[in-house]
Amino acid sequence: MQIHPERLLSPAGMSNLAVELSQHDDSVRVALTGELDLSSALTFEEELRRIEEEAHPSLLVLDLRSLKFLDSTGLRLILAAHARAMKRGGRLTIVQGSDAVRRIFRLTGVIERLNVFDDLQAAEALV
Repeated sequence: MQIHPERLLSPAGMSNLAVELSQHDDSVRVALTGELDLSSALTFEEELRRIEEEAHPSLLVLDLRSLKFLDSTGLRLILAAHARAMKRGGRLTIVQGSDAVRRIFRLTGVIERLNVFDDLQAAEALV
Protein backbone atom coordinates (compact mmCIF):
# COMPACT_ATOMS: atom_id res chain seq x y z
CA MET A 1 0.00 0.00 0.00
CA GLN A 2 1.27 3.43 -0.84
CA ILE A 3 0.10 6.23 1.42
CA HIS A 4 0.06 9.69 -0.05
CA PRO A 5 1.12 12.58 2.21
CA GLU A 6 -1.70 14.83 1.06
CA ARG A 7 -4.38 12.44 2.24
CA LEU A 8 -6.55 14.07 4.88
CA LEU A 9 -9.60 12.52 6.48
CA SER A 10 -12.23 14.53 8.27
CA PRO A 11 -15.84 13.60 7.57
CA ALA A 12 -17.82 16.82 7.25
CA GLY A 13 -19.92 17.53 10.28
CA MET A 14 -18.98 14.25 11.95
CA SER A 15 -15.67 14.93 13.56
CA ASN A 16 -13.32 17.59 14.82
CA LEU A 17 -10.37 15.41 13.86
CA ALA A 18 -8.22 15.54 10.74
CA VAL A 19 -5.91 12.62 9.98
CA GLU A 20 -2.92 13.07 7.67
CA LEU A 21 -0.95 10.03 6.59
CA SER A 22 2.56 9.70 5.23
CA GLN A 23 4.69 6.66 4.56
CA HIS A 24 8.46 6.32 4.54
CA ASP A 25 9.95 2.88 3.87
CA ASP A 26 8.41 0.55 6.44
CA SER A 27 6.95 3.23 8.72
CA VAL A 28 3.72 5.20 8.62
CA ARG A 29 3.18 8.55 10.31
CA VAL A 30 -0.35 9.41 11.37
CA ALA A 31 -0.60 13.12 12.18
CA LEU A 32 -3.71 14.15 14.10
CA THR A 33 -5.14 17.66 14.17
CA GLY A 34 -8.06 18.72 16.33
CA GLU A 35 -9.74 16.55 18.95
CA LEU A 36 -9.53 12.80 19.54
CA ASP A 37 -12.63 12.06 21.58
CA LEU A 38 -15.82 10.01 21.50
CA SER A 39 -17.12 11.87 18.43
CA SER A 40 -13.96 11.22 16.38
CA ALA A 41 -13.03 7.79 17.74
CA LEU A 42 -14.60 5.83 14.88
CA THR A 43 -12.72 7.85 12.22
CA PHE A 44 -9.43 7.34 14.04
CA GLU A 45 -9.90 3.64 14.73
CA GLU A 46 -11.03 2.82 11.19
CA GLU A 47 -8.03 4.60 9.69
CA LEU A 48 -5.54 2.93 12.03
CA ARG A 49 -6.95 -0.53 11.33
CA ARG A 50 -6.90 0.11 7.58
CA ILE A 51 -3.23 1.12 7.79
CA GLU A 52 -2.37 -1.92 9.90
CA GLU A 53 -4.15 -4.31 7.52
CA GLU A 54 -2.90 -2.83 4.25
CA ALA A 55 0.58 -1.47 5.02
CA HIS A 56 1.69 -3.72 7.91
CA PRO A 57 4.14 -1.04 9.08
CA SER A 58 7.00 -2.10 11.33
CA LEU A 59 6.72 1.36 12.92
CA LEU A 60 3.54 3.37 13.38
CA VAL A 61 4.19 6.95 14.51
CA LEU A 62 1.29 8.86 16.04
CA ASP A 63 2.10 12.54 15.69
CA LEU A 64 0.00 14.37 18.29
CA ARG A 65 1.70 17.78 18.01
CA SER A 66 -1.45 19.37 16.54
CA LEU A 67 -3.91 17.49 18.73
CA LYS A 68 -5.72 19.93 21.00
CA PHE A 69 -7.80 17.50 23.09
CA LEU A 70 -7.69 13.82 24.04
CA ASP A 71 -10.30 12.05 26.16
CA SER A 72 -10.38 8.56 27.67
CA THR A 73 -11.87 7.08 24.49
CA GLY A 74 -8.97 8.38 22.41
CA LEU A 75 -6.48 7.19 25.01
CA ARG A 76 -8.04 3.72 24.96
CA LEU A 77 -7.70 3.59 21.16
CA ILE A 78 -4.03 4.57 21.36
CA LEU A 79 -3.38 1.84 23.93
CA ALA A 80 -5.23 -0.70 21.78
CA ALA A 81 -3.15 0.30 18.74
CA HIS A 82 0.01 -0.12 20.82
CA ALA A 83 -1.09 -3.63 21.87
CA ARG A 84 -1.87 -4.59 18.25
CA ALA A 85 1.53 -3.29 17.09
CA MET A 86 3.32 -5.37 19.72
CA LYS A 87 1.25 -8.45 18.86
CA ARG A 88 2.23 -8.26 15.18
CA GLY A 89 5.89 -7.62 16.05
CA GLY A 90 5.82 -3.92 15.21
CA ARG A 91 6.23 -0.76 17.23
CA LEU A 92 4.12 2.28 17.95
CA THR A 93 5.69 5.58 18.93
CA ILE A 94 4.08 8.84 19.89
CA VAL A 95 5.18 12.43 19.33
CA GLN A 96 3.74 14.38 22.26
CA GLY A 97 1.09 16.98 21.75
CA SER A 98 -0.24 19.97 23.59
CA ASP A 99 0.05 20.48 27.33
CA ALA A 100 -3.48 19.07 27.74
CA VAL A 101 -2.49 15.86 25.94
CA ARG A 102 0.76 15.58 27.89
CA ARG A 103 -1.16 16.02 31.13
CA ILE A 104 -3.52 13.12 30.29
CA PHE A 105 -0.51 10.91 29.54
CA ARG A 106 1.15 11.87 32.83
CA LEU A 107 -1.97 11.52 35.00
CA THR A 108 -2.86 8.10 33.62
CA GLY A 109 0.70 6.74 33.75
CA VAL A 110 0.58 6.00 30.02
CA ILE A 111 3.78 7.94 29.45
CA GLU A 112 5.70 5.11 31.18
CA ARG A 113 4.01 2.36 29.13
CA LEU A 114 4.38 3.81 25.64
CA ASN A 115 7.27 5.06 23.51
CA VAL A 116 6.64 8.81 23.87
CA PHE A 117 8.98 11.40 22.36
CA ASP A 118 9.18 15.18 22.21
CA ASP A 119 10.09 15.38 18.53
CA LEU A 120 9.32 13.57 15.31
CA GLN A 121 12.92 12.64 14.45
CA ALA A 122 13.36 10.73 17.73
CA ALA A 123 10.04 8.92 17.27
CA GLU A 124 10.89 7.90 13.71
CA ALA A 125 14.40 6.74 14.63
CA LEU A 126 13.10 3.46 16.07
CA VAL A 127 12.56 1.73 12.71
